[in-house]
Amino acid sequence: MDRTVTVRGTYTPFLLHVAWRMAPWRLIFAPLVPFAMLAYILRLIPRSRLKEINQHLMIGGRVSRAALAPHIESYADHVMAHNIRRDALERIAHDRAEGYRLVLATASYRLYVEAIARRTGFDDVIATDHLGQDVEYVRAKIAGENCYDAAKLAMIRSWMAGQGIERDHAHIRAYSDHVSDAPMLEFADEPYAANPHPPLAAMAKERGWGRFDWS
Repeated sequence: MDRTVTVRGTYTPFLLHVAWRMAPWRLIFAPLVPFAMLAYILRLIPRSRLKEINQHLMIGGRVSRAALAPHIESYADHVMAHNIRRDALERIAHDRAEGYRLVLATASYRLYVEAIARRTGFDDVIATDHLGQDVEYVRAKIAGENCYDAAKLAMIRSWMAGQGIERDHAHIRAYSDHVSDAPMLEFADEPYAANPHPPLAAMAKERGWGRFDWS
């Protein structure tokens, strides 16, 4: 989703959006976020732990889902107004018109992705989940895998199995901006590099994949 359907990343802006509206005092922790990022860059913590730390800093380790709900919706509205690729929306509509089932697979949290997915026309979401999806509060803890790289493909396969979709009987189009999605793109029948960063652009050119540069 991030930088493929959207122009910019969505996770940190989501945390700031919620913090400002629910507990503005938490913004005093914002200067600590770059230190967590540095720890990730230095490979002291994995990407999943980085996300947990940032969430704990900006919105807390345990937050009511009911209290979060209106801010999730207002954030999704903000994304649609200020951080969406209009050409991507046209491609989504094009694929729907051709009869495709539209699935948004993203490392971002299901917590807010589903609201964006509804607005952009997706049928299903495969995303990073919080521990305790069935409880009334959100914990700053990831359930299972971060939906990223090879784990994303594993989660796609698991979702397909749960839906009764056999790989040999499906024709898959996949779009991504980042080389970390190479496993997913290689899995697809039609892989597309969409707004690719340089490593993915080079890979797509080498492997003959399609390319889109959406605005």
